[in-house]
Amino acid sequence: MKNLDQRNQIIEYSLKLNSTNLSPLRSGNISLRAEQDNIQGYLITPSGKKYETLKPEDIVFMGLNEEEEKNNSTNKPSSEWRFHRDIYVNKKDAKAIVHAHSPHATAVSSHGKSIPPFHYMIALAGGEDIKCADYATFGTEELSKNVIKALENRSACLMSNHGQVAFGKNLEDAFELAQEIENICHQYTIALKLGQPKILSFKEMKKVLDKAKNYKKG
Repeated sequence: MKNLDQRNQIIEYSLKLNSTNLSPLRSGNISLRAEQDNIQGYLITPSGKKYETLKPEDIVFMGLNEEEEKNNSTNKPSSEWRFHRDIYVNKKDAKAIVHAHSPHATAVSSHGKSIPPFHYMIALAGGEDIKCADYATFGTEELSKNVIKALENRSACLMSNHGQVAFGKNLEDAFELAQEIENICHQYTIALKLGQPKILSFKEMKKVLDKAKNYKKG
């Protein structure tokens, strides 16, 4: 089977979505940039299947220029394939994507606002705040455009009334970033219970962003 190792890796991290409660039941989706038959594209989880039942052949390959209707797989790709495709097209450094309906990120996203720099770890997403993409119906081109806008100069964002999405140089990296976003959202909800938290200055976040470039080395 083509791209077997990558398919198995997607299944491994799909199961982690459930086991870590990053995305319960059938929610969320995962993809990896890939090449198949000399076509540049990505492998993505199928639509509507329980992660515990996934087999390598269930993972769907789609070309970067491919529309769902033209896909010849026996499984339909995740309904969110559009923003996965558009992230890969617009973000050359994106090699893997994790989209999750994690509890705290989803709760914060329901307010439709960016997360300000109440904590310096905000910088892990690549900017001085974490943007929240405007709401649009799942699976639509409009949603994809909103996500790409919110990801400008960033590697993760919230999705209003929906959840979060993160990308990285591999699945481990993308999954860890999604976990960090969930943790930051959890901390933010706790901080708000005590009132409005102190917000770090733009100048301070610029210093943090410079230091964060060398944060993860192992």
